[in-house]
Amino acid sequence: MWHFSFFCCFFIIILTPQLATPSTTIRTVLSVDKINQTCTKCAEMSTIFSYDVCLTSLQAVPASHATNLQGLALVAMELAIQNATASISTIKELVSSGSFDPFETSCLMDCLEEYSGGVVTLIEATDSFLTGKYEEANVWVSSVMDAATTCDDGFTDRQGHVSPLKKENYYLFQLCDIAICIFNLLSAL
Repeated sequence: MWHFSFFCCFFIIILTPQLATPSTTIRTVLSVDKINQTCTKCAEMSTIFSYDVCLTSLQAVPASHATNLQGLALVAMELAIQNATASISTIKELVSSGSFDPFETSCLMDCLEEYSGGVVTLIEATDSFLTGKYEEANVWVSSVMDAATTCDDGFTDRQGHVSPLKKENYYLFQLCDIAICIFNLLSAL
């Protein structure tokens, strides 16, 4: 339980806005460059990595403008947790709408299970990361990427069916990929 408290305190510190002074403006410019450099390196290392998703996602979080590589990994994991949590709500709304046939409803329920487990797994990954266990965090986050793919693939088991969660699955996969790439960059240091 103390890990969760540490996790919360760490995010409060990392997400606390700083006063705009000339030195923080310079630091922000350097951090935006750090984001660009990180996304560029990651895109060069993988054909499935989306530079655009990386850049727009990390730049959208003010804390990422004033952090280091470890902070960027935490931002990516937090974004993945937010994505998965929002997707759980979307899935529940889709199921309760009654607009899907029994096969699709079953697939949505499978996705709900995958995403619910994914949130817990991402929290575990964050805990591992905060304790310096980058390889363990990598394994946890990779399993969440698999969950997003499994959710998407479930709908294609029957011809003519397309996942209504394609966008959510894509972004969860990409956010996890950002975190994993950063873990790998950190492990190489």
